[in-house]
Parts: sequence; C-alpha cells; structure tokens
Amino acid sequence: MGKYRKLLVAIDGSSASLHALNESFRFAVHEKCWITVSSVVPAYEGDLELISITNIQDIMRQPYEKALAEAAAMAKKSGALIKTVCEEGEVYQRIIDLAEAENCGLIVMGRTGQHSLEHGFIGSVTARVIGYSGIDVLVVPDGSSIGWDRILIVTDGSRYSNAATTKALDFAQAYGCALSVVSVVDVPPEFYGEAPKVVEDLIDNARRYVRKIREMAEAAGIKVDTYVQEGEAYETIVGFALEHKIGMMIMGSHGRTGLRRLLMGSVAEKVIGHSPCPVLVARM
Repeated sequence: MGKYRKLLVAIDGSSASLHALNESFRFAVHEKCWITVSSVVPAYEGDLELISITNIQDIMRQPYEKALAEAAAMAKKSGALIKTVCEEGEVYQRIIDLAEAENCGLIVMGRTGQHSLEHGFIGSVTARVIGYSGIDVLVVPDGSSIGWDRILIVTDGSRYSNAATTKALDFAQAYGCALSVVSVVDVPPEFYGEAPKVVEDLIDNARRYVRKIREMAEAAGIKVDTYVQEGEAYETIVGFALEHKIGMMIMGSHGRTGLRRLLMGSVAEKVIGHSPCPVLVARM
C-alpha cells in the first residue's frame, strides 16, 4: 500500500510498548515502510546538588537503552529492519519532534490494560502525543492484534470524521477488507420525552452520515455495513468493536488544537482507553 513510508514506534520497556513494536513489524510488512524505534529518557526533576549530574543521567538512561537493545533483538528475530534512537527531554515532545524530523507518517504507541487511559489521561504521554501531533497515531492495546478483516469507521459527520473515512477507504481498497460504519446518537434520556423532534433529527442526521460513506464505499467496490445506534457513545462504540470482532478502528481528530478540544472527557478519550482493538487516530 505504501501510505506510510516511515513509522516511529515509541517504547519505554513496558510489555505494552514492546507488544506494539511487535505489531508494528507486521504492519510494516503490509505498508512496506521503514521503522524508527525511539525511547525517551525523561528530564531529571530531582535535586542535582545531591548527586553527580553525569551519574544520574547514566542511571536514568539504562532502562531506556535496555529497551532499545531488546527492540533490536526482536527486530532481528522477526527479520525487520529498524533504526533505534535514544532521546532525552520532555517525552511527548521528543516523540513528536523525532517523528517530524524523520518524516514519519505514523506514530505507534502501546496501551496497557483496558482502562489505563480512563484516569489521568491528560497527563499521559500518549494523550499529549495525540493532542499535539500533526501526525497520525496508532494506539495498540496490550494483547491485541492489528487485523485487516474488518475496519470500523466512527463518524459524526464532521470534517475530522471525513478524514478518517478517506483513510479507511484507502486501507480497505489496499487490503481487501470490509468496512463497518457506525454513527451513535447520544442524548440524555429526558430528551426522548421532552424533545422528541430533536432526537428524531439527530437520528436522521446519523443515517445521512453513514449513507454517504456507504455510497463512497460501494462506488469503490468495498463491502460495507452501516449502523446507527443510540446510547452512551463510547460504550456503544467499544461494545460494537467487541461484538463484531473489529481488527482496526479509525477515528478523526482535531489535529493541532491541543488537548482541551480533543480529549478532555471526550468520546475519543474513552474509546481509546477502552477499545479492545488498535485505534488509528487520523489527521486531516
């Protein structure tokens, strides 16, 4: 396919990050792309007067260099060609800067556990990379596999969703996979009694969103199923992914607008934190 010529995989030595790296090897085979693996040593925030600066830097680098050595061993075993880079500084910013410097089209990051992003998400490295990067980000839950049998598009009719749709159609054509398209109507229960016309309009809009994508997919010869569902948005989306054994979910993002618009309590945050499958956050 070649949509992504270069990948940056960010690792920290955790099992989740190394699992994401292993999945990136498989992804790179499909995409025929190069892989840069980075591990970033965070800035030391302790009292430098209490310890030798050189010594503390060496000590802090050890686990990250060890992670890169393990990554190199994994790559050799898998037959993958990678470049390893150990950086120092603000972790999320160094990941973004390196991805841009290396002209990477995708940043791959692991996610530990099903609920790891639910609390304190704004302070996490993954959240900040997603919020501030202008590059696509693939979040791989620990234990999950990138699958190409069926891709899920989550749409709300926005231009950000349209960007995700374009990317999903490209993947589907390249890999011959099917698409599922979901639009969720999420309104407070009292709306059904107090403002039924509002709910009806929202459902009609959702039907229009998925119908548009269906028409685009069918025109491209792609097998597609569309769904309009009602309920708590993130729970509905995650439940759908589980029920239909989705191999990859693609969602749009607001790009370089920071965390406030993208993630603070948003559906995107909760879906990324609970999804059973890898989630590709697509940029415009």
